[in-house]
Amino acid sequence: MHNLRSPRLVATDLDGTALRTDGTVSPRTAAAFARVEEAGAMLVFVTGRPPRWMRPVADAVKHHGIAVCANGALIYDMHTERVVKSHLIDPDVLEEVVAQLRANVPDLSFSVEYEGGFAHESDFPVGSWDTRAHGRVQVYGDSLTARACVKLLAQHPEMGADELHSAVHELVGHLVTATHSSGRALIEMSAHGVTKATALATLAERHGIGPSDVVAFGDMPNDLPMLTWAGTSYAVANAHPGVLAAADHVTAANDDDGVAVVLEKLYK
Repeated sequence: MHNLRSPRLVATDLDGTALRTDGTVSPRTAAAFARVEEAGAMLVFVTGRPPRWMRPVADAVKHHGIAVCANGALIYDMHTERVVKSHLIDPDVLEEVVAQLRANVPDLSFSVEYEGGFAHESDFPVGSWDTRAHGRVQVYGDSLTARACVKLLAQHPEMGADELHSAVHELVGHLVTATHSSGRALIEMSAHGVTKATALATLAERHGIGPSDVVAFGDMPNDLPMLTWAGTSYAVANAHPGVLAAADHVTAANDDDGVAVVLEKLYK
């Protein structure tokens, strides 16, 4: 039976928060997630990950729950493994954003995320997750902005993440919503106004759930809108300083099952 004192919705970031540093879901955390759903509450994974990176998580939680992917641009059904809603950046906006950033921030390289794959410039560093990813395309010049995308990414080889984010926001913050989540100078841009919070709020409203009935967990700046919106927010101990300062509470680090520690108390 659902504990009336417990939140009706649990929203958690994945990498650096609910997942261990090696990217796995610990048995303790998987059990805590199951406890949430057994109590009748809604479990939402709110991540910067694209859908193609969700399979290991879906397998670990037995394909339960729903995910907000790409920092709010996509709603992804974990059971059917299908995108059910999307907010894309239009090609004309992409073109203007890339032009402004190239003109003002030397040495940037770019990639774009689509619902089913991604494209990147030849000098954009491709991570291990995407080395063999289906749908990866190397692009040149104007082809980067040829069609609508889920997310635009800009990487700088030397700048700090916060420094680059400030520059990008100043230059194109009126066109896209920029954030970062990796600790590197890798800026993630979504359609203007799209954040983890906007997608989560829409999803919660459809189920008659308000912010006061939501507990959220995060670790990086892309989690800040969600943590601010939720009635109760937790930062894991390994979080970015700005997140630690903004959250209502701090729990144990991701490698110490910080999310599970809280959920075990909330859903007894």
